Amino acid sequence: MKNYIFITKQGVTYQPNSSSSEPDIENCQVIGFAKGSDENEAMKNLIKENEYLLKTNFNEIICMELKNEDHYSKAKYFHLEEYK
Repeated sequence: MKNYIFITKQGVTYQPNSSSSEPDIENCQVIGFAKGSDENEAMKNLIKENEYLLKTNFNEIICMELKNEDHYSKAKYFHLEEYK
């Protein structure tokens, strides 16, 4: 089984401590993670495990394979404060 991440460009977000009533940052949102032999099977598994997604207003979902099996423990974190 392969690991996949599902994201969308739909929706809006705010940066921390925002006082704006309008969204002030454009980005992608993570919809979820699922496993499957390919993208289609993983999408079916994502829906099966998270049926509430069918009740949301999200429509276009992007699927990308995660090559690293243990993506959480091997993730590298960055802090923008260190680059200022």
